[in-house]
Amino acid sequence: MKNVRVHLVIIVAALAVVAAIVLFPARSSRGQSSRAGVSFVAAAERNATLKNELTWTFGGKQQRGWYLYESLIGKTLNTDHESTTSDFAAALAAWQKKMRLSADGVLDENSLMRMISQWQSNRLKERTIATPDQLLTAPPADFYDPGRAAELRQVERNTYEAYKQMVAAARADRRLDLPPQYLKIVSAFRSRDYQDQLRQKSPNSGPAGLAVNSPHFTGRALDLYVGGDPVDTKDSNRAIQINTPAYRWLVRNAERFGFRPYFYEPWHWEYVK
Repeated sequence: MKNVRVHLVIIVAALAVVAAIVLFPARSSRGQSSRAGVSFVAAAERNATLKNELTWTFGGKQQRGWYLYESLIGKTLNTDHESTTSDFAAALAAWQKKMRLSADGVLDENSLMRMISQWQSNRLKERTIATPDQLLTAPPADFYDPGRAAELRQVERNTYEAYKQMVAAARADRRLDLPPQYLKIVSAFRSRDYQDQLRQKSPNSGPAGLAVNSPHFTGRALDLYVGGDPVDTKDSNRAIQINTPAYRWLVRNAERFGFRPYFYEPWHWEYVK
């Protein structure tokens, strides 16, 4: 009889624990996780506004929002979640914590500029002008404009090999059905004289546009066709480019082949190996 009473006490205690978990889920680990998710709702709402309204400056020009860089931001955060969701805010908060920023999940100017600094630091460091023996003349078929003069079809040798491998991978990707002109080279090696001529034709391009000390001098910077007007920096044109399958594929895959982006120009990629 005594053993029966002991068993009854154990059963009643177990039922009480189950009831507590069911009736008071906030005390369980699942409840704590839920509250953590809810904490990013406000951040997601703030991001939905800042995505189009954040005012910041780059290259001496005032910029508005960060919607043009969503693909690069997602790659940096290693997330596919929409930028207006709580999950995106949570991924951002994890990155902010790693960067020793306020981990609030809000992509404000401070966090955006830290990302830009990170992207820029991944670009070519050396801007020495390529020597003739480092260059080859790529065939007209590789260029967006096949009538481009031979001296304007020069590419650094290793860069060209990596470019061909990357394009072959893109063409072989069954999820990517690209029209023939996509990922063709718009511009590669530029001499200093040629760069100066371009700057004279675009006097208002500013530091964000045609650089005085251009990475194109190395033959390792490629402007690739990703849609729209090939090299127009207007927001309306870049908005077209960043939404093409070609650009999105480059964001996800170009690094495997040694290429890094210039975030401001969707078409500009630099071979950094």
